[in-house]
Amino acid sequence: MEDKKNNVNKVSVIIYDEEYVVKGSENSEYIQMLASYVDRRMKMIQQRNRNLSTTKVAVLTALNLADELNKLQEDYDEMVKALEEERKK
Repeated sequence: MEDKKNNVNKVSVIIYDEEYVVKGSENSEYIQMLASYVDRRMKMIQQRNRNLSTTKVAVLTALNLADELNKLQEDYDEMVKALEEERKK
């Protein structure tokens, strides 16, 4: 199996009208998809709060994504626990 650390991609992405070069071991399509998702989420936050600075939009977006991740992790943990309890029966 190929070591992902040796396969680093550099991908140019646009997030919130700024260009970034992202390095990662994932394929470029995946990195582009993530950047597009963050861009959409930032624009959604900005549309609801037009007077926010770019920094505040970024922080609010990060908080929203962290909340989403945490809730998904909790759901996953509950599902794993339920599966483990079902196996014990």
